[in-house]
Amino acid sequence: MTLQAEHHAEKVIEVDRLMKSYGSFQAVNGVSFTVRKGEIFGLLGPNGAGKTTTMEMIEGLRKPDSGSAVVAGYDTRTQLNEVKSVIGVQLQSTSLFELLKVKEIMRMYASFFKHTLPIEPLLERMILTEKSNSRIKNLSGGQKQRLAIALALLNDPQVIFLDEPTTGLDPQARRTLWDIVLGLKEQGRTIVLSTHYMDEAHVLCDRICLMDQGQVIALDTPAALVRSLQSESAIEFRLADENGFALTAAIEDADKQQLSAWLSGVSGVKQVDFRKDTIVLYTDNLQEALIGFIRESSERKLSFSDLQTRTSSLEDVFIHMTGRSLREA
Repeated sequence: MTLQAEHHAEKVIEVDRLMKSYGSFQAVNGVSFTVRKGEIFGLLGPNGAGKTTTMEMIEGLRKPDSGSAVVAGYDTRTQLNEVKSVIGVQLQSTSLFELLKVKEIMRMYASFFKHTLPIEPLLERMILTEKSNSRIKNLSGGQKQRLAIALALLNDPQVIFLDEPTTGLDPQARRTLWDIVLGLKEQGRTIVLSTHYMDEAHVLCDRICLMDQGQVIALDTPAALVRSLQSESAIEFRLADENGFALTAAIEDADKQQLSAWLSGVSGVKQVDFRKDTIVLYTDNLQEALIGFIRESSERKLSFSDLQTRTSSLEDVFIHMTGRSLREA
């Protein structure tokens, strides 16, 4: 898609300055964004960032204190029934009737709508055909999540909301769900996905809305967000004493400033970050920075351990903007 075509792509969701507070706690604080037709739009942030509350206000499940959300041309404040007819929702925690069989709960949910997709092909698409006569209590975590998505698709929605769909799943079950989500995009569905997994957001999402403390702190494609660091690669290491024990976490602030000034002067290094017991050097020239760091460390008799190199990530973007990692937030 060209930039011009992308700019004029049809907007399926328009969110404008949504606000929601609980007592003195501001859960969502002026969130605004648009979602384009046919894209996977990610809400990425730590637990408590306001992702779920934002999604629930867009879905019409929670009333905002102020602001508005329009889905497929329908205002969630005044046209809630119309909104419900064009969306499918997989909640972060879905409580299903454990003693019902898979096909029974599909038929029950289908009875709630005037028009539904055929159940058997839907179960096949969710890799649940062999489980159609199994009771829900006997399904694995991944199978229950796929069933929740199947239920969200029953009414053939234009927009699908997936709230933390892979939380608690093993790596294989996560990958299976990723394939299913990408398959839904290929069918032309618009998907809003919340997650706190960086790799998930990077693989699945066309654009990412990075959230923290109820606010949008960045919104762009995964590649553009990483490029905003202006550094393609990272070198991670821990300082160590003569016995190889890590020292980074115990460094005094004054020493950190001195160490940061020296590391910033290493050839090829563009930025230095201190994290708990790890130091990260960002660079656009990995070979130059790595050779320079090792050479000057030797000259200064600086010991280090656990040296590794990697490409810059969405985690680095979040740390750069907030000063802490997604896992710590």
